[in-house]
Amino acid sequence: MRLETVAVHAAAEVDRETGAVAPPIHLSTTFEHPADAGAPSAYLYARYANPTQDRLETALAALDGGACALAFASGMAAATALLQNLAPGSHVLMADDTYFAVRKLAQTWFARWNLELTLVDMTDADQVRAALRPNTRCLWAETPSNPLLKLSSVAALAEIAHAAGAVLVVDATFATPLLLQPLALGADVVMHSTTKYLAGHSDVTGGALIFAREDELAVAVRESRKLLGAVANPFASWLVLRGLRTLAPRLDWHQRNATAVAQFLQGHAGVSAVHYPGLDSHPQRATALAEMRGPGGMLSFEVAGTRARAIEVASRLRLFINATSLGGYESLVEHRQSVEGPTSPTPETLLRLSVGLEHAEDLIADLEQALG
Repeated sequence: MRLETVAVHAAAEVDRETGAVAPPIHLSTTFEHPADAGAPSAYLYARYANPTQDRLETALAALDGGACALAFASGMAAATALLQNLAPGSHVLMADDTYFAVRKLAQTWFARWNLELTLVDMTDADQVRAALRPNTRCLWAETPSNPLLKLSSVAALAEIAHAAGAVLVVDATFATPLLLQPLALGADVVMHSTTKYLAGHSDVTGGALIFAREDELAVAVRESRKLLGAVANPFASWLVLRGLRTLAPRLDWHQRNATAVAQFLQGHAGVSAVHYPGLDSHPQRATALAEMRGPGGMLSFEVAGTRARAIEVASRLRLFINATSLGGYESLVEHRQSVEGPTSPTPETLLRLSVGLEHAEDLIADLEQALG
């Protein structure tokens, strides 16, 4: 089946007891089990597993073509669980434009976990190879990246990682499984912040890891999730599952709008740069055409002038809401350097746009009046 059909039908069985088409939500925190609690039982306690979370994980694994999936309370919980399960003494190569909270996590906690970190431009395979160490055990890529929309070749990184005895983890939050299939290109694990496009309505927080194989790493991450408690609650799992059903049409509209907005911005005298994989001017346009099914709904642009001018433009927008996060039905704008803080490497005039489901001409008119 094609991915659009999988998104609608994966783990969407009609409820056997009632015939309900919409899946039930199992809110129970505990489940009846045999008197001998060590005997096999489908469910024991919600932190271990619950039926609604299981249904979501089945759908996520189907969409990404994985052997298994694990749902988490947030994208950061998913990232942390994976990184915590690397062997002490491991070296991690991380993309230099990785989501700032993951970078901060690594820079703050790796020393305590006896892990080593190198940030590298993963759009350049030669730089990645040069940064390898004998103890490199993980390459952490993010494509498209946040907020510069840089693209890394998953196929090239997978070849480099496996030759070095490392795993390749790809954060594909911006792309979703519909636009990028990292596991099919050789990645070992895919990460999503399900808060974003997969849920799609700015009303739930969640994260997920999808594994190419149910191997030692997957088993270890599952066990640590159970012990550390970063599980997805049943209602959050149900909301993400509901979002998956409309992902394809939403994403199609998101990226059509984003393409129109990017083309407008590229021709505006008040804009010095536009970062969007759907433009021929994008430096990794060839990678987008080779590995992605579309450019997505995210873009960023740099306002000509100063930091103050960029913030002024953001403040003048009316349809674009100044807010964190992305992938919801509404259009959002964010001055990333302000959010990331004083150590941010993001250009001071950069504004990130999550292009929503409004009419493209209205969004363009809003940007036009804000830019003056």
